[in-house]
Amino acid sequence: MAAPRFPTGWPAPRPDGPITGQVTVPGSKSISNRALVLAAIADAPSTLSGLLAARDTALMRAALASLGVDIIESDGLVTVTPGSLKGPAAIDCGLAGTVMRFVPPVAALADGVITFDGDPYARERPMNVVLGALRDLGVQIEDEGTGRMPYAVNGTGSVRGGKVTLDASGSSQFVSALLLAGARYDEGVDIRHDGKPVPSQPHIDMSVAMLRERGVQVDDSDPNRWVVLPGPIRALDTAIEPDLSNAAPFLAAAAVTGGSVTVTGWPSVTTQPGDQLRDIFTRFGAEVSLDGTGLTVTGTGQVHGVDLDLRDAGELSPVLAAVAALADGPSYLRGIGHLRFHETDRLAALETELNALGGDVTQTADGLEIRPRALHGGLFGTYHDHRMAHAAAVIGLAVAGLEIENIGTTAKTMPQFPGVWSALVRPSAAS
Repeated sequence: MAAPRFPTGWPAPRPDGPITGQVTVPGSKSISNRALVLAAIADAPSTLSGLLAARDTALMRAALASLGVDIIESDGLVTVTPGSLKGPAAIDCGLAGTVMRFVPPVAALADGVITFDGDPYARERPMNVVLGALRDLGVQIEDEGTGRMPYAVNGTGSVRGGKVTLDASGSSQFVSALLLAGARYDEGVDIRHDGKPVPSQPHIDMSVAMLRERGVQVDDSDPNRWVVLPGPIRALDTAIEPDLSNAAPFLAAAAVTGGSVTVTGWPSVTTQPGDQLRDIFTRFGAEVSLDGTGLTVTGTGQVHGVDLDLRDAGELSPVLAAVAALADGPSYLRGIGHLRFHETDRLAALETELNALGGDVTQTADGLEIRPRALHGGLFGTYHDHRMAHAAAVIGLAVAGLEIENIGTTAKTMPQFPGVWSALVRPSAAS
């Protein structure tokens, strides 16, 4: 696949030796955008602390504000005051899957026409599952039969709700989208999944847990079925956890260079799939410990090949593929076929970019086979995907002459990434 390229890229910093340091990552995108949606349709104002300040959350805030929700930030606190949802409104989804999938079920509660569009590649991401489910629940959708953006939700101020069957094997967000708004539907929502296993189950568990924290009754006792009873969503002041997926490249830096890196504030209990990094880096051969300061990964000077089922944590795959490319033996990343429909086709992108550097990567039906080889420098395409930029930064730790195309794409979830990364990798140069 052809990557959009610039004439030059960002020179990936290389360390002088093992990397040591401490990093604080910003708030979780997944929790931030779920908290914004739930606060927008709650029964009273909510205050959110530690909310991620990045492109995806800015797009979510703008989308909800355009529907009539009052969102005010002061001294690092964001107060969300629900309002009467109404159109007309035009929603810019950018490349944010949570915006393009979570907001339509909320927009269906508005009175008026709400249009949705986004970045060019966003028009290629499948929306037919969510749009079809909303139609089955009584919502009028106009998409010219494409099942993709641009489309319009013709809201009438309420949604009938009830039973709906869908195939969520392409993304857990299809389920979460209906869960988050379902309590506000007249009959609630009874979601049944019919298809291959749903990926990223922890993200659905996150949605269910956040609903229950706000007094919503959710029954998920039957496999592949989620029942949300109708009723109010209680306002709740929320402290957002650090984004554990954004911690991946920093922890990888320790494993790859034989150093030691601590990510501060790592929660002892969480629904974030990024928590799987604790086990994953142990399997790569690093030492991992969790204490009151945070999670520390200490490299041993050697990275082992791994065989990982990442169905529940697919977003970690680009960074883990980069680590695997620097390992001492073959690795297999499985259960991630759905990544072909993320910000870009991540499997094709990783195969293309790693092989362009001299790697030996092959796609499988549901993942990647990575056989380490000596890599050389070059321009690593990011495809406007923040996780691809993270992967490139990890490769750059061990490969001279690597440049990263459009490092600014990391602003999707961590605008400060280039500076934080440079300060960690080359502290003497940054000081």
